[in-house]
Amino acid sequence: MPIVEVTHDPLIATAQLRILAETLPHAVSLAVECPEEPYDGRLRPGDVEVRFRPRGPHDFGGLDIVVEVRSKWFATRAETRQERCDRLRDTVVEASGTNQVGVYLSLPHAAWAQGD
Repeated sequence: MPIVEVTHDPLIATAQLRILAETLPHAVSLAVECPEEPYDGRLRPGDVEVRFRPRGPHDFGGLDIVVEVRSKWFATRAETRQERCDRLRDTVVEASGTNQVGVYLSLPHAAWAQGD
């Protein structure tokens, strides 16, 4: 279950953010799919958690959008993490309409549990 944090310039249009919000769950699922956690194209509750926040007055950075993805470490994910990150960045650029995008893919050793 990836957790996705999106920090954006407050001047990014709501319409652009809406498109990005609609695109990210599927795009992230494709970016992190692996034999241990296959993606069948159907998202269920708890599969992806996406959070948006505008960059605050004390935040520092020059990119319009930064997407941080945290998903459980598996060797098959780690082997190709840069390619996965690059593909996701390209999708975010296309969905958001800006080239000023950064994507950070973190694969920590972790566990996940959720209720029904």
